[in-house]
Parts: sequence; C-alpha cells; structure tokens
Amino acid sequence: MPLLIDYLACFPLSKEDERLMMRAFDAALAAEGVSHVCYVSLTVCDDANIQAINKQTRHIDQPTDVLSFPTISYPDKQTAKDVPWFLQSAFNPDEKAVDLGEIFISKEHASKQAQTYGHSLQRELCYLLVHGVLHLLGHDHITSKEKATMRTKEEQAMKKMGLPEPDKNGMLKLAIEAMENSYSPYSHFPVGACLLTQDGSLYTGCNIENASYGLSNCAERTACFKAVSEGHRRFQAIAIAAKNTAPWPCGACRQVLSEFAPASMPIYVTWDGNTLESTLGQLLPHAFSPEYGIDAFLGKEK
Repeated sequence: MPLLIDYLACFPLSKEDERLMMRAFDAALAAEGVSHVCYVSLTVCDDANIQAINKQTRHIDQPTDVLSFPTISYPDKQTAKDVPWFLQSAFNPDEKAVDLGEIFISKEHASKQAQTYGHSLQRELCYLLVHGVLHLLGHDHITSKEKATMRTKEEQAMKKMGLPEPDKNGMLKLAIEAMENSYSPYSHFPVGACLLTQDGSLYTGCNIENASYGLSNCAERTACFKAVSEGHRRFQAIAIAAKNTAPWPCGACRQVLSEFAPASMPIYVTWDGNTLESTLGQLLPHAFSPEYGIDAFLGKEK
C-alpha cells in the first residue's frame, strides 16, 4: 500500500526510515481492519513549518508533532471500520487507491519527544504516523473513551511492527498525566499509574478516595481493574507516579498485581523528578498467586 513521502531538503528520511514508516502505515490500516488499497501524502518538516500550518488551518500559533487532514468525513463517532464503504468515496483512479488525506510530521519535534521518552527517533516517527493515519480513518481522542480506543489501535499497530509501546520513560510520563485526575481530598496524596498488558495495550488509573476510607481505591488497582474488565489477564510492567515520596504499591496492590503478573514484572516509580525500579517479586516475595500460591500448592497447571 503506497505512502507518498515528501520532505524538506534539510529534514530527509533515510531509506531505512522510509521502509519502517511504510510498515507503520500498513500496520495502522491493519489495526483498523481496512482492506482497501490506500495512500497518504506525508510531509516531514520542522517546527517552523508545522507551526505555520497550525496557524493557518487551526488558528494555533505553536508547533505540534503531527497534523492530519482527512479527505473523508465520517458519520459522528464512527470510523472506517464502521462504515468501510465511505472509503470508496475517496478512491483516486490515477493512483488506483483510496486517498485518505495528508499528514505533516515535524521531525524536529519528534526528535525532542524521542529524547524525552527515551526511545529512538525511528520509533517516534512510526508512532506519529500511526497516530496520524488513525485520525484519517476517523479516530479522535477528545473524550477518555475515544482516547482509550485510539490508544489500543496504536498499540496494536506498534506491536505488529515489533515496536510495542512503551519504554520506561513513556510509561512514567503517562503515569504522571494520570495523576492529574486523582480524587484525593482526604490524603492530599495524588497518585497515577500506567499498566502495560501482555499484548502491548496501556491502561492508566489514579487513586480515588471516599469519605468512608475503606472504600478508596489505589491508582494501581484502578489501572488493573480497567485492564481486566477489557479482557486482559497478563501484565508486563507498571509505572507509578506521585509527589513528595516514592509511591511503592501498597500490600493490597501488590497482591492484586501478582494475580496477573509474573514475579519478574518491573515496577517503576517516580516522584519530584526522581525514579526507582524494582520487581513485583522483590516487593512481594513468596506471593500467594496463581504462579506461586494455591494452584502451585495443588499441583495444577499454570
């Protein structure tokens, strides 16, 4: 499936970058379940160029990482998977493919974000392209539900490429963002968590307190229960963010996590710019879990 790439002379892509982005494009279409032959016009530029486009088209005078301009207007809250026949309206006989629209990516912005998240520029460029293509296919992230759906699609695409999200820094950043939604009027101790499932999906959560203290819920369990309610049963890693002190999970959270994660699962914590790392097994040795608890005692298969 073609990806038409254009870029400024000072911001070229290597042949390897182009091949990876071709794979990212195909993976994004596959994540949405699109079988039509499609193409996208991709322009790689710098912050100044994308800022000018932002100002002209969105009246926002600042640079962003990626902009998408779809050719197809989907019905409200629907995407290409819901109404695949809409793709035919954008069929280009000259290209013999569906014209999904235009995507602009600031390589300068992507480079800064790659450094912030601690991964490669290639991975960031591929992620931004996947994100942009999903916008062209009708996805958005205005509401929390839309954001979660889009995030799942992004993770499916990145996993298909062999570039699953996230790394340690990316998870910590999402945990910090989740902390902002904390409801903690009694402890005044906001906590956020980001959980990575076995298939590469991400779930975030915050602590939610209650006037009856025993009914409060920790950020880790909020993220865990969200993942389990969506059908996930194995976890790969969790990141936890707070302020003033290291937010190691409480005993209850360690026990809940051990139900769905191996003892080797990494646990990252961050507070006030500090970070530490441990494993679930180190925090909860000899856990009573499917791995080491009653099933093992009874000699059952894992």
